[in-house]
Amino acid sequence: MTLTSDEVSRVRSLHVRLDMAEVEEIYLPLSRLLSLYVAATQRLFGAQQNFLCTRDVEMPYIIGVAGSVAVGKSTMARLLRELLVRWPNVPKVDRVTTDGFLYPNSVLEREGLMERKGFPESYDLSALLHFLSDIKAGRRPVRAPVYSHLLYDVIPSQWVEIDRPDILIVEGLNMLQTGSPPRGDKAIPYVSDFLDFSIYLDAAEDVLLTWYVNRFLTLRGTSFRDPKSYFHRYAALSDQDAVETATSIWKRINLCNLHENILPTRQRAHLILKKGENHRVEQVSLRRL
Repeated sequence: MTLTSDEVSRVRSLHVRLDMAEVEEIYLPLSRLLSLYVAATQRLFGAQQNFLCTRDVEMPYIIGVAGSVAVGKSTMARLLRELLVRWPNVPKVDRVTTDGFLYPNSVLEREGLMERKGFPESYDLSALLHFLSDIKAGRRPVRAPVYSHLLYDVIPSQWVEIDRPDILIVEGLNMLQTGSPPRGDKAIPYVSDFLDFSIYLDAAEDVLLTWYVNRFLTLRGTSFRDPKSYFHRYAALSDQDAVETATSIWKRINLCNLHENILPTRQRAHLILKKGENHRVEQVSLRRL
């Protein structure tokens, strides 16, 4: 373990509990397993090149992180990145979220989808697939849109550039989502087709609700107070009204999305991490090769 407690604190989200013991017991071994998977994939790619007598650009290894709202995806993705870059081969590791591929609010409002934000239909799937295809093809640099949680919207004309990383961590609600294949023979139907390894963060529904409400209460006293915040109207709510508002949003939108789209994809993940109410991982389920 080379991460310090201060470094762990910096990658932790406001409402997520994360201590050094759990990092050492769960996430450090996970980073080692992933480093072995990456090395094995690179060796296989090299063997294929020798067999085909080609000299293609080495493909980045893509790790997908899926799970419900408020389950701690961002914290885990940031932590994994910090651990992976510390292995002896010092890989270049980048991280993006699928939030940037949401349609702008102006489009969602025009299409009547603001209440469905985060559902599969609220994403520009074509742009996301194009981004992942360019990453796998080794093109450089590849740009991903930037999303502002303060503005609750995609920021126009702002991009993050991804320049041929060894590993790319992509986090999002619907990373493992499936659906009907498109017509024709050129399109690739699923985001998960581009993933070399996938992780699903899991927790009981009542626990997720508690975490969501607690996060809402925390934000009410912090970022919601910023007049620029999309949720500024909630900053003056009383504790009771804030709890009721957060619970209503959760049941009306996030729980519905969880039941319809996110939870059914859980068993497609290579690894499932089940968290308890204290945010500690209590069960690890790894798919056999």
